[in-house]
Amino acid sequence: MPFAMLCDFDGTVAPFDIGAGFVRHFGRGPTGALETALTRWQAGEIGHRELTGVECQRLVVTAGEAIGFTRQFELDPAFAELVEDCARAGAPVEVVSEGFEFYIADLLDRAGLAGVPFTSNRLRFEAPDRAEPEFPNEGGCGRCGNCKGERVRHYRQRGYTVVMVGDGYSDRCGAVAADHVLARGALLDWCRTEGVAVQPFVDFRDVAEWTRGFAAAAATAATAVAPATEGAS
Repeated sequence: MPFAMLCDFDGTVAPFDIGAGFVRHFGRGPTGALETALTRWQAGEIGHRELTGVECQRLVVTAGEAIGFTRQFELDPAFAELVEDCARAGAPVEVVSEGFEFYIADLLDRAGLAGVPFTSNRLRFEAPDRAEPEFPNEGGCGRCGNCKGERVRHYRQRGYTVVMVGDGYSDRCGAVAADHVLARGALLDWCRTEGVAVQPFVDFRDVAEWTRGFAAAAATAATAVAPATEGAS
């Protein structure tokens, strides 16, 4: 069976959580509501859509300031290796993120990976220095801004075995729905606590190595099944 790789962006494809850093850097005013929302989100009491709304209410930022901040960061250099390996194996790779389109598109493009598809939330910059979140990807659990479980099911319905790669609480819907999970950070701890089968990783060198082994095993299994299938009547 063919496979697809779905990769979280903040804290995963990009080692630093750019979205979280962005809303902290440009957030203004009292933090009480935000701290409460973060605690409730981590506990699973609210979804990421509600958290994002609380975060964005505090933003004071222009589009130019925003892109200037996010261009401080880079992608894991081994992510490009994974994309190349998957292309050779005929396996789609998609970035699935609760972050914002403006910096994901920019950083992928600057890394020479503009062709990698992604789904995310959006940020609409309004004069003079306000920003409003938008959630263009409907469906899924109804709590996430961009439900990664929905993206997993999209590929599974097309006949793919789905591998979810992530690091944080926003990857929980994707991890539960996926066939295989590679995790680090809070997602790894959560998977172990909840009994979700998981493979730990440190960086995308580990992910690329695991994927090469998985692709080789899948190819071997397909070759072994082929003669029996061809001889059946």
